[in-house]
Amino acid sequence: MKTLLSLALISVATTAFASSQVAAESTNKVVLKSEVKWDHLNPKRGDLAPKAGTLWGDRNGTGPTGFLLRPPADFESPPHIHNVSYRGVVIRGLFHNDDPTAANMWMPAGSFWTQPKGEVHITAAKDTDTLAYIEIEKGPYLVLPKEEEFDSGERPVNVDESNIVWLDAADITWVDQPGVSSSGDGPKVAFLWGNTQKGQLNGTFIKLPAGFAGKINSHGSTFRAVIIKGQPQYQLSKADTKTLEPGSYFSSEGESVHQVSSAMAEESIIYVRTDGKYEVIPTQPKK
Repeated sequence: MKTLLSLALISVATTAFASSQVAAESTNKVVLKSEVKWDHLNPKRGDLAPKAGTLWGDRNGTGPTGFLLRPPADFESPPHIHNVSYRGVVIRGLFHNDDPTAANMWMPAGSFWTQPKGEVHITAAKDTDTLAYIEIEKGPYLVLPKEEEFDSGERPVNVDESNIVWLDAADITWVDQPGVSSSGDGPKVAFLWGNTQKGQLNGTFIKLPAGFAGKINSHGSTFRAVIIKGQPQYQLSKADTKTLEPGSYFSSEGESVHQVSSAMAEESIIYVRTDGKYEVIPTQPKK
């Protein structure tokens, strides 16, 4: 990992920083999970197929997009392929995604996987209330029969939640952060994929501790964030604060500031897709 993605812990924003916030907030958007519109991921299979709810982009278009995946109870797909590669994050329940002959590896909430295009696989979900976030870089996203398999040269990745490596500010030694010391109860970041050089896409998890209040300051051209765990509060304006349940989404374009907080009793985990540096800035660092 290179130098242009950081987790910085500082106490107060400057006046200039606060002024830039006013202009930046005009691009900030929020989509609550309760506002998502659902349709069948594979219309040919009807109710046997998972439902999909778009958070951003167009799943049937040619560009990148991100959507929620909600399978039926105890779902298991037939062996199939996709025409494009995708990334997945488990939000609720248990998911398995692998070769049809592989033993089940049930991934809990907070787990991450990738599925290469053209590779035959099955996707399964355990229990009655499961949810995942799926992301592609190029559409349309199609479900195709296994007979059309091909080798793209990519290989799958499955990362169980228990294997996620979290770093605090003191661990990120490639960033100059004067005055920042290690804190077991401070915000943390985990790198998942991509390149952290400016202008290159990458994906990370942010973990906000219980009782966190502060800002996420983004410098990328786009910033897309999906709630994986917890129910953080998101302040769009002084008069408009929203509670974001898992599966909810917020975003911005260009320089932007996102005001977020976590309840005193619960930490929050947020998946972030961006192409630039960002900082997590507590309003009042814990003593």
